[in-house]
Amino acid sequence: MLVKFWKYQGTGNDFIIFDNRSGVIDRANTQWFKQICDRRFGIGADGVMMLETAAGFDFEMVYYNSDGNPSTMCGNGGRCMIAFAAQLGLIREQYHFLAVDGPHDAYMRGDIVHLRMQDVQEIEQHPDHFILNTGSPHYVKFTDDILSVDVKNQGAAIRYSEAFMPSGINVNFLEWHDGALQIRTYERGVEDETLSCGTGVTAAALAAAIRQNLPEGVHTQTLHTMGGKLQVQFTRTGDAFTDIWLIGPGTFVFEGEIGV
Repeated sequence: MLVKFWKYQGTGNDFIIFDNRSGVIDRANTQWFKQICDRRFGIGADGVMMLETAAGFDFEMVYYNSDGNPSTMCGNGGRCMIAFAAQLGLIREQYHFLAVDGPHDAYMRGDIVHLRMQDVQEIEQHPDHFILNTGSPHYVKFTDDILSVDVKNQGAAIRYSEAFMPSGINVNFLEWHDGALQIRTYERGVEDETLSCGTGVTAAALAAAIRQNLPEGVHTQTLHTMGGKLQVQFTRTGDAFTDIWLIGPGTFVFEGEIGV
């Protein structure tokens, strides 16, 4: 049986998306999700998403990493899902949808999606890194020369270290450059560097706020990923962060059909 798919990308983080409101795609078909994410033998993507129905919400976002396993929250995926919902005709002034980490709100202004992330109340501060959860767990480390970092190998060493087993952790490397943050991310589930990670960008912005000792109040951080620019707006109260918005594009690439 052929099913229709749509390909989207958010600053280079790319996804295969299905409209699964009819339930035709089985969530347990994880080997197929892995296969279609393969860039040589499938469509190619960092992950698979399905838009499904959920009582009390505009939709539910269901996400699987490219290794075929269910994932924690994906910020870039969330923005792409909003753009996809609009393409399907689900037009809202403000969206209210369900993801694996709970409810989210979002809205579009032109082709830019504003996605509300979960509040962050706890951040571990260490001499050379931060650890926090922005819907997915993240390790954030500042560096002086981000382009020379071996993201895949250094990221994997941290991701698979005993301290973060058995689930592992996403690893972000940051550098200040001309008043903005440059970021590169190793994503668990992809097991490689991706061009962008939305929850990683969010984690980096909050860690940078602490490192900069930003005052309490509303702030916006600009971050440059390998795939493009994102912004994170937040309210800081002590070391707690609320009203966090991940801001950036969710871009349609192409559509097609594939056998399931």
